[in-house]
Amino acid sequence: MGNIREKIDQILAEAEVTRAIISKPSSKSSEYKKIDVQAKGKAFQISKYTQKQVFHENVEAKELAKRIEELTNELSFRQINLWTNEHEYSFLLSKKGELSAKRRALKADEQDHIRQQSSDHNRQKNYIISEGQQVAPLVDMGVFTKDGKVVKSMYDKFRQINRFLEILDDEIDSAKLDHLNVIDFGCGKSYLTFVVYYYLTEIKGIKANIIGLDLKADVIKKCNQAAQKYGYDNLRFELGDINGYKAPFDVDMVITLHACDTATDYALYNAIEWNARMIFSVPCCQHELNQKIQTDDLTILTRYGIIKERFAALATDAIRGNLLEYAGYKTQLLEFVDFAHTPKNILIRAVKRPIGPKNSRNKALEEVNKLMEEFHTDQTLYNLLVKENS
Repeated sequence: MGNIREKIDQILAEAEVTRAIISKPSSKSSEYKKIDVQAKGKAFQISKYTQKQVFHENVEAKELAKRIEELTNELSFRQINLWTNEHEYSFLLSKKGELSAKRRALKADEQDHIRQQSSDHNRQKNYIISEGQQVAPLVDMGVFTKDGKVVKSMYDKFRQINRFLEILDDEIDSAKLDHLNVIDFGCGKSYLTFVVYYYLTEIKGIKANIIGLDLKADVIKKCNQAAQKYGYDNLRFELGDINGYKAPFDVDMVITLHACDTATDYALYNAIEWNARMIFSVPCCQHELNQKIQTDDLTILTRYGIIKERFAALATDAIRGNLLEYAGYKTQLLEFVDFAHTPKNILIRAVKRPIGPKNSRNKALEEVNKLMEEFHTDQTLYNLLVKENS
């Protein structure tokens, strides 16, 4: 690559480098399509893009020129563009290995754009799925453009998808899995089911079998057609009810997003019965307790309609969390931004663990009993898990 390292080191010594792009691979079959280098504080983040994925690494400024030279040689790229606040530098490598270099002064509006880009990047979070990745379902859903950019009006949904993947990722990494059987109850249009399949297979390298279950035949048909279109061979969709569904394999993970009211309880109960090692649930439309609760001493919580509704929803999820603890799961209720932009933003994450001490399990159940006694009510998951087995 000639003296490219020396040239970049000289630029670094004279000016503040904000960005570099390494592009034009010598072969169309090259694994990496481009490399994007962004200044991040006093260091640089290097993003290496394949057709479907992006890989990140960080280097100190003193190592940047060396690393650019290494990547350009190892991956056979022919072009490097490098920007400072005032200039753009272009380096081209011919097929014969000859290097040519140019420098161009940036116009005032270009300088403003570079500074804005640098500021935005320093604030930007490293998402599990980031801009630039080729994720076909997200393009069809209108979240990404064809070149992998986030559609401005869909940025909230983009962040919500990544938030859900982050919650999964914490457990996936610690479990060190190479195979997962997943049931997604009440999958609906299934955009998140497709994203989870992509995440597990393409990003984490896990062999995943996923079944999406829903009651709408037209939705199931379209989702199966989409799975075939994307080449997602181990993702399929079935018509069926959450209550009493017979899984065709040993279930490792259960996902239930926005299963309405007591449908969430049946999903959680099935997951417990299957001994699923991971459960991720975002409840929705929690009417059951709101219609049932009454109290003699805490009428302040039931007098006002909106307070009663929200208290009933929170009480429902507290009961579910405790019952999962009773069933042998380490359970967390996490803040999660709902896809439908509603106040219901709690996600239940439950991970199977060895059955804990009997007294701690009994305490979790006792707390549920006291709450239901105070409000003269019962609850579906309690009835399925405890009452019918007593």
